[in-house]
Amino acid sequence: MLFERINASGVGLTIGSVGPSGAHSCVRNITFRNCTMYNTFKGIYLKSRPGNEIDTGEISDILYENIQIYNASQWAIWIGPQQAGFKGACSLLWPYIPEVACPIPSDSRKFKVNDPEYNTLKNFTGNEVSTSKYNLITFLPKNLFEQFHRLANVYFLLLLCLQSIPQISSLPAYTTVIPLCFVLTLTAVKDAIDDIGRHRSDKMVNNRRAQTIVGNEFVNKRWSEINVGDIIQVSNDEFVAADIVIISTSEPNGLCYIETLELDGETNLKVRQSLEEIQEIGDDIDELSMFHAEIECELPNNNLNRFEGNLKWKNKIYPLKNDQVILRGTRLRNTQWLLGIVCYAGSDTKLMKNTNKASFKRSHIDHLLDKIIIGVLILLIFLCATMTIACTFWELSFGYYFREYLPWESYLSNKKTHAAVQIGFLVSLSYVINFSTVVPLSLYVSIEFVRLLQSKWIDWDVNMYYEPHNICAKVRTTTLNEELGQIEYIFSDKTGTLTQNIMTFKKCSIGGKLYGYVMDQNGNEIQDINKLEAIQLDEQDQEFIWYDKTLLDAIRHNDEDVNQFFTSLSLCHTVMAEEKNGKIIYQAQSPDENALVSASRSFGYAFQNRTQNSITIRIKDKEETYRLLNILDFNNERQRMSVIVEKDNQIFLYCKGSDTKIKERLANAQTNIVNQTDEHLYKFANDSLRTLCLAWKQIDRSEYDPWAAKLSVVSTTMEQRDEKVVEMYEQIETNLKLLGATAVEDKLQDGVPECIQRLAQAGIKMWLLTGDKIETAYNIGLSSRLLTNEMEIKMIEENSEELVAAKLEEIRNSMINKIEQLFYVDIDDRNKRLDWKTWGIDVLKLDQFRKPSHYENNSTASMKSIQFSIENSPIYNNEQDREPFQGFAILITGQALIYALSENLKMKFLELGTMCKAVVCCRVTPIQKAQVVELVMQHEKKTTLAIGDGANDISMIQKAHIGIGISGQEGQQAALASDFSFGQFRYLERLLLIHGRLSYVRVSKFLRYFFYKNFAYTFCQFWFAFFCGYSGQTIYDPIFAALYNTLFSTFPIMVISAFDRDLNDYYSLKKPYL
Repeated sequence: MLFERINASGVGLTIGSVGPSGAHSCVRNITFRNCTMYNTFKGIYLKSRPGNEIDTGEISDILYENIQIYNASQWAIWIGPQQAGFKGACSLLWPYIPEVACPIPSDSRKFKVNDPEYNTLKNFTGNEVSTSKYNLITFLPKNLFEQFHRLANVYFLLLLCLQSIPQISSLPAYTTVIPLCFVLTLTAVKDAIDDIGRHRSDKMVNNRRAQTIVGNEFVNKRWSEINVGDIIQVSNDEFVAADIVIISTSEPNGLCYIETLELDGETNLKVRQSLEEIQEIGDDIDELSMFHAEIECELPNNNLNRFEGNLKWKNKIYPLKNDQVILRGTRLRNTQWLLGIVCYAGSDTKLMKNTNKASFKRSHIDHLLDKIIIGVLILLIFLCATMTIACTFWELSFGYYFREYLPWESYLSNKKTHAAVQIGFLVSLSYVINFSTVVPLSLYVSIEFVRLLQSKWIDWDVNMYYEPHNICAKVRTTTLNEELGQIEYIFSDKTGTLTQNIMTFKKCSIGGKLYGYVMDQNGNEIQDINKLEAIQLDEQDQEFIWYDKTLLDAIRHNDEDVNQFFTSLSLCHTVMAEEKNGKIIYQAQSPDENALVSASRSFGYAFQNRTQNSITIRIKDKEETYRLLNILDFNNERQRMSVIVEKDNQIFLYCKGSDTKIKERLANAQTNIVNQTDEHLYKFANDSLRTLCLAWKQIDRSEYDPWAAKLSVVSTTMEQRDEKVVEMYEQIETNLKLLGATAVEDKLQDGVPECIQRLAQAGIKMWLLTGDKIETAYNIGLSSRLLTNEMEIKMIEENSEELVAAKLEEIRNSMINKIEQLFYVDIDDRNKRLDWKTWGIDVLKLDQFRKPSHYENNSTASMKSIQFSIENSPIYNNEQDREPFQGFAILITGQALIYALSENLKMKFLELGTMCKAVVCCRVTPIQKAQVVELVMQHEKKTTLAIGDGANDISMIQKAHIGIGISGQEGQQAALASDFSFGQFRYLERLLLIHGRLSYVRVSKFLRYFFYKNFAYTFCQFWFAFFCGYSGQTIYDPIFAALYNTLFSTFPIMVISAFDRDLNDYYSLKKPYL
């Protein structure tokens, strides 16, 4: 029997005997497929007995496929005691899930609250943390083991062994022991100092105190003594000892405020909340000690923004997500206390999972150095082999006859030839010792100290200090200093990196009407701000200025569209309201939200406060409270957020997000308002404003209840929860009505245009990777001087692979035609990769390689051969009538970029991108940013730099050769993941053009000198061998040999490498091409 696509409520679905007593039946061979039960007394009720009699019938061979049962008041499934043949599982059951019906995933953690004996058997990690590498016992052997991983140290250890053999050593052992011990000791001291600091930090953290429930009382325990399953209390301004699930807080609505400065560098407060069902426990010690719940959650991981788990209590299962969890390292703020259950402790906490070191980055000089060392070893072998051969022949020709004066050793062979070969072999070992100085023993340690000193010049540069936020430049990876002077490609974020990330509400479009532009009597826009009069608004922020009276008139006349628009702004957000000195202060997780909610308040639609299940707003001095049903979270893939609220038994969904995502969700028959809004969005983009679209709809109860029930069930699943939740969001965010669009201003940081211009003059190409619309990115590119009107700018906005391929080919052909028109170039093979260097053209001096204007304009003029010598071509640098041309630029949308990065097209896209002075990628995701960086790194073999300020930039920062983090409005997640960090984009020019250049020049001198001094020392010994019969006799005093590579020759070059300067800062910036 098959039951398929059944939707039932009330009693649900009952199968089996329901007749009088004694009428037993059998229930077998039944399949339930794609059935939905909601608000039921019993979901699926299988019985083989009537009434309450003993079940003597048979229930077997029952198969469940995709059964959804929720809000069942008694049982989700009732099955008779004979369950033989039961198979399958109910994927979605609520509230009671039988163990047999919902197997627990094997890749999850399960523990019980207030049950230390049970949790001890699970062998969970304790809360003591250790970030140190050594202790008193392991330091010496472990540190020496690590140091002898270096080839140079192993080599000199072998030399020491050779020197202990008197027959082959002409130098005492201390000539190697002293420099080797010097290097090992210096490195060990440095490692010990670093590790002592880690020990002190660990001790301080582990000895912090926390209130923990033991038995029926609070006990003050050290952090290191806390275990998984313990209930701990955190007071205001205290740090959280471990990752905890909130039970209750001092606030009646279960909310609490936290500061995540140690996690992501953000100082703005975030909100967390307990489950409404357990908040009532409060701080009652008796109830807390008797709180025996069971928690199942995901295994420990490093994702700070996700938590999946379920709390089982009183035969009910409650979903846990990130909002109910507070992580170790956060600090409780503006909340008297909270109580929580430890779910991850010690090294399992998300903070510790994120302390793993990023992949080790090495500079090009390091790779070159490895090759040089191998070459030096080959040279050493060659020199020793030469000495061996020479010594053998000398002994055969001369030494054999001078044995009376220079007797041979007794252990040598009596045969002349054999003895000469033996002597030659022993002499080769002697020369391995004598020539050992050609291998730079102290090079690695010396260059580390040189780089450390160079990094301090960056740290101490007062010209890179950003005083408003008290941010100094910070070097986090000292091995890449000289790499800064070799950058050829920069990949940059826009918002917060080039711009200030301080948002101000400027314009809006509501119901197809444009607001924010002031017109004169002739209907022309007044662009001179000095001619405008600012309107004073109630509760207006200092940064907010408004000039357009038409919007205020619409508000006074209760325009329905305007009312819905600002109601949406005041409801659809995650902002928290905090009262200080009688004034409400907003705590927002993004500057966009703060700007929009603050502007809404200025126009009379003020967000007041929120609880777990309500949002209160004030509209024209009248408070309105909405019941908060759901928040549909924002993420980088969805690019939108929604709230579902209820008021007067009516359910509304308000949504805001990017225009492309919102338009995909709109209902039909909105052509006029969509077209008008598109025109307004285009105008906003031309004014370099950031835009968001708003939409809404009213939801019927019959549509909402089944959806909400399914969502609550999906929220408890432990397998692919995020994906399933997003699918549920997609189902409800449909058939929306467009309200309009907002436009906020994000000004460029000071000095950005000048910085980008100097970097371009240095020959560095810049790619801008942003999430903005293509029009906004274009205007930002112009204002930042990344793009100029003299550039040949191409746009790629196609949305299929075929169209993108055709567009790339079209752009390529146009580039070829332009190059042949303007330069003395004839491209015979159009399939060959385009490259300026192939034609001998310097992109920094395009005008010097241009044809005269009359050649450009004459279409019949014969083209020059590609082999034409540009040096002999006529150059007219002062012609004023030539077509302006400063190179190519490409703007590409995120949708087109998907296809451009495909296997078939990525090389063609890379070819065109490398021909351009600038590339702007719009509407890109974080993964696309990393893919673009990887594309250039893999195929161009150029040194790349990525710079950004937010968590969405981390992937490209870690992918590039050098990652730069801006410590800005979005916290310090990018800065913490970077190699270098500072406060403003304009400091990048000092980092590259001054510090990068000097570091590269200094390290180059250091390496040249280091190898020169070693070769000079060694080859003196080599030439002396020709005058001492290749005997292995040393020319140097042993003390001099011992100290040459350490005291006599290393320290002077280290001083030069730290202080030498060939140009001052002024000329380094004035002449970037140097």
